[in-house]
Amino acid sequence: MSDLPREFALIARYFRPLAHKEALGLADDAALLSPPPGRELVLTVDAMLGGVHFLPDDPPDLVARKLLRVNLSDIAAKAATPLGYLLTIAAPHGTKDDWFAAFAAGLAEDQREFGIALLGGDTTATAGPLALSLTAIGTVEAGRAVLRQGAAAGHGIWVTGTIGDAALGLAVLRGELADPILDPASDPTLDPLGHFVQRYRLPVPRLGLRLADFAAAAMDISDGLVQDLGHLCRAGSVAAEIEAARVPLSASARAAGPAWRPDWLQRCLTGGDDYELLLAVPRAREPVLEKEAARTGLAVTNIGRFTLGAPGVTVRGADGAAMTFSRPGWSHF
Repeated sequence: MSDLPREFALIARYFRPLAHKEALGLADDAALLSPPPGRELVLTVDAMLGGVHFLPDDPPDLVARKLLRVNLSDIAAKAATPLGYLLTIAAPHGTKDDWFAAFAAGLAEDQREFGIALLGGDTTATAGPLALSLTAIGTVEAGRAVLRQGAAAGHGIWVTGTIGDAALGLAVLRGELADPILDPASDPTLDPLGHFVQRYRLPVPRLGLRLADFAAAAMDISDGLVQDLGHLCRAGSVAAEIEAARVPLSASARAAGPAWRPDWLQRCLTGGDDYELLLAVPRAREPVLEKEAARTGLAVTNIGRFTLGAPGVTVRGADGAAMTFSRPGWSHF
């Protein structure tokens, strides 16, 4: 081990224990992967850049877990089951072994939780900020993947979970907002991350839903509810109308938001990082969705309908008027 160049020593020490059985011990240039019979492969990739997608002082284990989870969220939106992943790390010169150890420990924790393993990847050094890329691979029964395309006029617009907490979590980390449970002095047993920070740093991929039984189209909400709903509209050549009052918000968001800033609701609707599922559901299949939600214990909420018209999203406020937004969501450029 001591005679290996540092790159290969890091791989052997921290990442080989995470390897899938078909990763060839991370000792080759590729993995050999055999999908289960009768299933199709689903592949998705996301990159995270230090200072853009996470803060420079975020704990390495939570950065690793978020990187994996945002990709698993895309797998969930296709009604797929996780199988393995590829990982690329471009770490700044001088990154200490302790960082790699914590990062690998975070991956190991979520590998156990989600039944997935490392298939391979690449490590390199950079003069720039930390850059991470993860390609997740899943499988889905042939012909049963749920795509963005498929929404039609009359379909209900549904979301899982709650919207906006992650956007408020970023505001907490920037010092703009106090997290409702961030102060441990009030109760030392509370999670020191706080509710909003937890939602920002550690999203929950909504795996396991039988989407093909009820959803005509689906995607996860990564760049903001309003913006991502626009993607479904364009894919299906339909318009969408939702009511802001019906968008599910956590009790913490409703308590903290109004006292924070006047446009807090718009921040929740456009802030992104929710990683909930956004679904187009025909009326006849809505009972199937509700039954599936009861089976999994996952809250689902109808927030509006797709309509005939040019692709676009209308958000109605409490007074029935269309709300306006400075931007509909996160943009990478």
